[in-house]
Amino acid sequence: MTLQERLSALMQTNLDTQSRYYTDFDELKEVADALRAEGKRVVLTQGVYDLLHIGHAQYLEKAKEKGDVLIVGVDSDALTKQRKGDGRPVVPQDERSNMLLHLRHVDLVVLRDVDKHLEALIETIKPDVYIASTSTNDFTVSDELSAHCGEVRTLPPQATTSTSARVQQVSMLGADELAKELAEQMPEMVHKMLNKIKDKQ
Repeated sequence: MTLQERLSALMQTNLDTQSRYYTDFDELKEVADALRAEGKRVVLTQGVYDLLHIGHAQYLEKAKEKGDVLIVGVDSDALTKQRKGDGRPVVPQDERSNMLLHLRHVDLVVLRDVDKHLEALIETIKPDVYIASTSTNDFTVSDELSAHCGEVRTLPPQATTSTSARVQQVSMLGADELAKELAEQMPEMVHKMLNKIKDKQ
């Protein structure tokens, strides 16, 4: 797909998600440079976006308000596991990316893998605005990195819920169901064991 075709797809109102999804930083750089040349203000933010919820949507809406084009970096499955631990992500990277591209405030999505540091993404895009979440504890934007951004802004979480809390809640529900099932089966299991003991006597 040519650069002109990608730029044209970006401005259309249909849900052509494939042309707005990137894994190649060089291709994305070309598009970001062309957008700035047209006078567009480019905004970049980054995250996992696992179990997409209202807080994510409102956060991205706020981010888009800072410019004309919102680029969202998404952590790959391998990178998410590295950052968040075993059991994450719950939703695979292709589905997370596709869901983001169906949000009206998201213009472009780029997948970031373990070998693609956030610093490299920022240096590639050179956003007019980089939006960082105050809930992100494993990355800070240094003065050196800020030199590649027009400005750096932070946004707090936009909802009381979080993906980690939801994952924990689902896990607890699963544990409750297991405990209930065991409690229901326990009398019968004990009865069978006692009968076996009696038979051996």
